[in-house]
Amino acid sequence: MEEPLWRQLKLALEPLYKDDDGRPIPAVADILQDGGYVYEPNHGPGAHLEENIRRILHERGADFFEQDEEERRQRVPAHESKDDVDVADAEDVGEPSAAKPMTQDELFKMRTDIMPQLNIALGEMNLAKDVLSLFISSTAHEPSAPSSQAIVTSSSSALPPNVLTASSVSKTQPIPSVQAFDAQLIAGGKDEALRKASALFKAAAESAERGRQLGDRYWTDALKIRRRNWALIPSPLPRGAPTGRGADRTAKDFLVSFGLTESSAVFRRRALAHLATFGAESEPITFPQRQKTILCVSLKTTDSSGVVALASNRLTSDAEDAEPLNSLLKASQREVIEQEIFASLIHDAGNMATTSARVSERLVVVEAAAGVNVMFELVDSGSVAPQPPGSKPALQAKCDLIYHLLHVLLLRVHAYTKSKRLGDEASTHTDGQQAAPQSRAILHPVIDLLQYEVFCDRIKSEMQKIVAALRQAGVATIFRFDTVGENGSDIVKLLSSGGLERIGGDAVIRIDNSRTLRFTFYAPSLLTAHLSQATLPISSVPQLIQLLYDETEQCLLQGICDVGAGLSETRNGTWFVDLLMGRSVGKWEGCVVCVTSGASFCIIHGHDPTGPSGFPTTKAQPFDASHLDCTDRTDRRRA
Repeated sequence: MEEPLWRQLKLALEPLYKDDDGRPIPAVADILQDGGYVYEPNHGPGAHLEENIRRILHERGADFFEQDEEERRQRVPAHESKDDVDVADAEDVGEPSAAKPMTQDELFKMRTDIMPQLNIALGEMNLAKDVLSLFISSTAHEPSAPSSQAIVTSSSSALPPNVLTASSVSKTQPIPSVQAFDAQLIAGGKDEALRKASALFKAAAESAERGRQLGDRYWTDALKIRRRNWALIPSPLPRGAPTGRGADRTAKDFLVSFGLTESSAVFRRRALAHLATFGAESEPITFPQRQKTILCVSLKTTDSSGVVALASNRLTSDAEDAEPLNSLLKASQREVIEQEIFASLIHDAGNMATTSARVSERLVVVEAAAGVNVMFELVDSGSVAPQPPGSKPALQAKCDLIYHLLHVLLLRVHAYTKSKRLGDEASTHTDGQQAAPQSRAILHPVIDLLQYEVFCDRIKSEMQKIVAALRQAGVATIFRFDTVGENGSDIVKLLSSGGLERIGGDAVIRIDNSRTLRFTFYAPSLLTAHLSQATLPISSVPQLIQLLYDETEQCLLQGICDVGAGLSETRNGTWFVDLLMGRSVGKWEGCVVCVTSGASFCIIHGHDPTGPSGFPTTKAQPFDASHLDCTDRTDRRRA
């Protein structure tokens, strides 16, 4: 906004050196009584040099430039007297000289100093003369008195009452040039004073307007925050405020609370902000305890071949909102929540019994399983680091899942805390025992899921070895492996159930459309085998391998018996499985055939109908039993 023209006017205190046409203006030496101007002579440098040389030749002689320095000191000019030399010597030692003529400036200064005093003296002399004339005129008409005392009494009584009055003596007006300079000086001083006063009033007006705008913005922002359902709480009284009886204890301001309700007091105090009340602040809302850190989750895996893979979750900032206040509060709330999550991770890392953890100020590293490390780190919110080179998308998706799962688990902890605080019956079992400790921790479920994943990969690889061996031998085999048997809604219900339920899955192996092996498993490493005759818990991988071998062997031996019974039906043959020796036995007409599991595949799928006695004989074929992780056994045939 431009200032008006009268504010842009400035009076120059320095005299002008050129007129409007660009010609130099001569300096005024004096102004005469009739108004005429006396200008200072304008001498060039040549005229000054000529005058100086002429004076040197006139005072020091015509041969002054031909003399050396010693002669100039010893020789005294003829026109100079001894008194002049003494005066010159006195000037050298600092004594004043009376013979030196006064310059124009010295004369003007002396006149300026003396004239006011002479004017005062003149006024006093005129006043004294008037008083004497008054006394003389009053005593001239009175008769002679016998004494001077009588004369004074009669004369004083004869004076009129208002003869002696007060009179003022004023200083004479200076010359017109001085009056003009004084007028310019006074005008310049008044102009400067007026400008300072105007600037002061302008600053005060701007401050008042700025205060009004800040007040309007303060309440407008408060209404916006309240419309977004952010909590507004009364601010505490300032330090030193009276709190006694009759004191005004009403809050004059309010604070914005953006923390979670069931958080601890430390994080609730950290999640406080107040609206800006000063114009110097860049943001409309102030966060006194904001640390500007966010949580980063990273996974580091090492496979059997020694290849290391590292990935982290996507560090994205919150979407920009139409209202900057809402965006700032969302970002601050996210930071405080993730700081609370990190504090819980530090607390839970020291209570882990099945894992080892390294804890520092802003980093927690947990070795969840063999070759799997999970890292939780607080990083600056302004620095969004790119993904490590060679990171796998599946591993990055796991990091994102863990990152969001931590927030859900924190809400579960808060729900448990609230139910316990309110005395809710859901916080206890039907038998009165307390809920599981996992409902109050957020690191245990994450580690359980990572261990569960490694556990499922291990048992799946062992089952796939058996299935691959059976399929390579030509046995029809159906294999189904579901790591997680629940859908998304069921998993959410499990997470909100206080830790009483666990995620699980199942696996089914169907061999030769005759025998079915079913396994169920739960996080982190609970495996149960459901067989036709029993339900067995499995506690180790070698136990699982032995169970798979035994069940597969029994299935194949039973298949051999079924085939043998069908082939020897005309001879009234009898086939059965010898579980103790691990073989199939067939009997007919005094003949006995014993087949072990090592050659069972050959017996079932390879036979020669032209053998002796017209009975199908076995045809040995090479078979690698390493797929079953068992030792091969030799066939024994007896007739």
